[in-house]
Amino acid sequence: MTHDAHTSSSAWRQPMVWLVAAIPLYSVVATVALFMVAGGPGATDDVAERVRHTAQLQVADLSADARAQVMGVRMQVVRDVRGLRLYPVSGALDPRTPLQLALRHPTLAASDRVLDLVRDGDGWRTNASTLDLGHDWNLQLGPRNGVWRLQGRWQARSATALLQPAVGGTP
Repeated sequence: MTHDAHTSSSAWRQPMVWLVAAIPLYSVVATVALFMVAGGPGATDDVAERVRHTAQLQVADLSADARAQVMGVRMQVVRDVRGLRLYPVSGALDPRTPLQLALRHPTLAASDRVLDLVRDGDGWRTNASTLDLGHDWNLQLGPRNGVWRLQGRWQARSATALLQPAVGGTP
């Protein structure tokens, strides 16, 4: 038998056809996987503050930060074996003021914590010895009534953090 040069074979036996079909297919699969990862749980967390929308701008109320700036209050957060201690760096606070420290996880709102502080000597203390400080936290300190507010960032595995008003310069 002789082999005829004009014998046609199926197009699916050609590697180039598979390549042309596979590239768009893989692109669709990769796009679906990307959307699943990007839109998974915790991908879009809420901002802790109330935000007002004006036109296409988001406007947050910074009056509590402005009050803290006028008061000249700044605090130092220090990690110790029992939890966290807060010391005043500047400004005067009424020692009877019940304070709350909010620890906001940078990406997962479900991990956020609000800790009540108790007066302890020359500062305030919270017994949060089980708190995971192996990653960054956004910190927010203020009285329970929210009259003033200090903010800061706890860097991963750091021993201290500075809390200060979000507006103005250094008091």
